[in-house]
Amino acid sequence: MKTFTLPGTDITAPNVVLGLMRIPDKTDDEIRELVRTARDAGIDFLDHADIYGRELHECERRFAEAMQLTPSQRAEYTIQSKAGIVKDGPYFDFSYEHLVESVEGSLAALGTDYLDILLLHRPDALVEPEEVARAFDDLEAAGKVRAFGVSNHTPRQIDLLKRYVRQPIVANQLQLSITHAPIISQGVAANMVAEGQSATLDGGGIVDYCRLNDITVQAWSPFQAGFFTGVFLGSPEYAELNAVIDRLAAAYDVPPIAIATAWITRHPANMQVVLGTTSPERVAAAAQGSDIPLTRAEWYELFRAAGHLVP
Repeated sequence: MKTFTLPGTDITAPNVVLGLMRIPDKTDDEIRELVRTARDAGIDFLDHADIYGRELHECERRFAEAMQLTPSQRAEYTIQSKAGIVKDGPYFDFSYEHLVESVEGSLAALGTDYLDILLLHRPDALVEPEEVARAFDDLEAAGKVRAFGVSNHTPRQIDLLKRYVRQPIVANQLQLSITHAPIISQGVAANMVAEGQSATLDGGGIVDYCRLNDITVQAWSPFQAGFFTGVFLGSPEYAELNAVIDRLAAAYDVPPIAIATAWITRHPANMQVVLGTTSPERVAAAAQGSDIPLTRAEWYELFRAAGHLVP
């Protein structure tokens, strides 16, 4: 498993992350097997959110109930959670009160004294960055959060936060897969007006912005064809892409899902792939893509086979 020091922190992070949003119906044994399989593959970075589950903090609570980590065992993991979405609305709330209350709830559910990383969960159109800064300051001073980041934020939204927030923004969790790659395809087709993918959306250039500002991109839904439209692996709708994936999987002697992982981890931005599966077998298979050295030609062949323009 390839690791790196997460910029802005002293955290040694793997480039594959285990997401735990789908565990509420799993037994304790199943949760332990999932986490143990990930750990055996080198994945000791866990992704949560306060809204994951059928009720607030359910997935965080189920994780803690199953794992029963001692303080020393807890220290062996990097635990990240997210706050800012109010499910009952639904709406977004980056107010001081909501962020602090959410973290307190996450800590109680997880049975821990601190989060390694807190992400703002999607942008809040009514954000008051001074409130976010005050929440971050108090949570850090109390030792309850070690580092801070965002999810699904544009460059300008991050700049607005950074005008007030003194802590580094260390991560931005963004949807990215071979087939759903506007944050990359926009740059490849830049200034080619006739091509729809050349359009600059959401502030544009978020991958380059993150690289320039030492913000780690965390790719969620890495195997989804689009916005929760089903996986592309094995799908007849992506026959050309799967033919390339299968050929490369055979060449590297790994499962196809490892090639889908490798397409993201091959990027020089040191991106992290966030796995959402609850299958230990798929976790182990996907982890094999962590350090596969795809060539430029192979990376672009996959990109093109997914339907993206390569001039």
